[in-house]
Amino acid sequence: MDRHDLIWNPWHGCHKYSEGCQNCYAFFLDKRYGRDTNEVLRNKSGFDLPIKKDRAGNYKLPPASNVRVCMASDFFIEEADEWRQEAWDIIRQRPDLMFSLLTKRASRIKDHLPPDWGDGWDNVTFAVSCENQKRLEERMPYLLDVPAKHRWISLKPFIGEVRLDEYISDGGIEWVLAGGENYLGSRPLHYEWVKEVSEACERYNVKFTFGQTGNVFIRDGKETKIRSRTEQAVEALRTGLNVPPVDIEHEVQMIYAEKAAKQAAFRKRSTKAD
Repeated sequence: MDRHDLIWNPWHGCHKYSEGCQNCYAFFLDKRYGRDTNEVLRNKSGFDLPIKKDRAGNYKLPPASNVRVCMASDFFIEEADEWRQEAWDIIRQRPDLMFSLLTKRASRIKDHLPPDWGDGWDNVTFAVSCENQKRLEERMPYLLDVPAKHRWISLKPFIGEVRLDEYISDGGIEWVLAGGENYLGSRPLHYEWVKEVSEACERYNVKFTFGQTGNVFIRDGKETKIRSRTEQAVEALRTGLNVPPVDIEHEVQMIYAEKAAKQAAFRKRSTKAD
C-alpha cells in the first residue's frame, strides 16, 4: 500500500476498541458532520464499488489497484456479519485488485472467512493494527494463525515502543507501516521507537515504511509539532528509516508535486462552481 491507494467503504461506523482509538479520525470527522460513528450502517451507494463500471464499461476501480477496505469502520466488526459474505463475493469477482483488510478485531478473522478461502486468496492481504507492545502481543498470534497469502502490520497510531523480532523473523510478514497520531490530543511518536522497528525489519528483510511523523514527533529529546500532513510525510522520509532505502529527495519532490496537483484540481473545481 502507498499514497496512491484507493478506498472502498462497504459500511461506515465503528466503536472504540483499544487505546489506539482514543483520537480516531473517523470520530473526529463524523462529529464535524453531525454523524454518530457508533452507528454502523451499510453504504447503500458504494457497497458494490469494486464491481461498478462507468458509462464506457470500465471498472471505476481500475485493474492493478491497491484497495484499502473499511477505512471508516472495521471489516470484522460484529454489526457487519450480515453483510460480510456479500463483500467477500465482491472481492472474489476482482482478482485483478489487491484488497487490504486492516483490523483491530484480530480474534474474529479466522471465523469469518468465506467458505472457499482455503489457504488464502491471492488478492487479499490482512493486517492488524498494533499501537503498542500490548496490542502487538494480543493481535499478532491471530494474524499469523490465519491462512493467508499476504500479511502486514500497521503501527498506526504508533503510541508505544514495540519489539517486532519474534513476529517477523519467519517470513510471514511482508510489510510494516508506521505513523504517528493526528487530531486533537495527539500522543507523541519517538524517533527511537521507529528506528528500532526499522532495524528489525532490515534484519529480517521485511519492507518498512515510515509514512508520517504525526502531529508530535520527538527526536534527540526535542519535541517538534508538525501540523501539515505533507510536512509530516517529508520529515518521515528524511529520517532515512525506510527499508529498503528510497531516493529521499525524489520522493519528497513527488509529495510536493502531488500536493500541488491536488490544490490545482481543487481550484479548478471551485472555479467551475462559481
